[in-house]
Amino acid sequence: TNIAKVGSKFAMSFKLKGSSSLRFMPIGKTTTISSKSTWQHPSFFGNFLPENRSVSEAGYEANWEILHYNRDFPQSWTNNKYFSSLDDNSFGVKLYKSVDDYQKNSRTIKYAMLPIALTFLTFFLVEIIKKRRFHPIQYAIVGFAIILFYTLLISLSEHINFNTAYLISFGVVFLLIIGYTAFMFKKLTLSLLLVGVLAGVYGFIFITLQQEDYALLFGSIGLTVIIAVTMYITRNINWYKND
Repeated sequence: TNIAKVGSKFAMSFKLKGSSSLRFMPIGKTTTISSKSTWQHPSFFGNFLPENRSVSEAGYEANWEILHYNRDFPQSWTNNKYFSSLDDNSFGVKLYKSVDDYQKNSRTIKYAMLPIALTFLTFFLVEIIKKRRFHPIQYAIVGFAIILFYTLLISLSEHINFNTAYLISFGVVFLLIIGYTAFMFKKLTLSLLLVGVLAGVYGFIFITLQQEDYALLFGSIGLTVIIAVTMYITRNINWYKND
């Protein structure tokens, strides 16, 4: 800590490690705070919000000026009469992370039904259109392989970058399913169809996870496209005839 004293003024510089927020208390007759950082996602909190602030991709800058008239405790007192008011009047900034690895894992799990449903739908359409029969156990084995993706993703992302963990988990599950279904379909074009479905679904989920402000919009558009493609592919199927 370095302190340079000039008259009745002083300046202080210090390093913070592992802190998620900065909190100030307006104990001066006039409390002036200026905070500047390269953090792109600040969250201002407390009884006093900044008088002016700017947030951009380069970081944020915020300034507070609080007069002693604006708080609910005096400049001086005896005993602990206003001690609780100090915390009540605090303010500051949280170093908020809009999309962290835990949130990405949570979002991924929310989309869990999408790859399972589309993979099973692909199998079902192959059964209907190509007149092939698959055993329920084969469906179950593929389903377990897809669930394995989420187990791998959560465990790997605790030790390495989330995006890397996602790609590794997808690669493992992708090879397992493609290798297994190649013997089920016994036809290259059908295996390539499943490759396209899996790559498209997991690619869509991965891109959606990277979004911050437009995740819901992007996800809604993607689901709409998936439903539209499914309706187009199945438009000429006579379900009663194939029942």
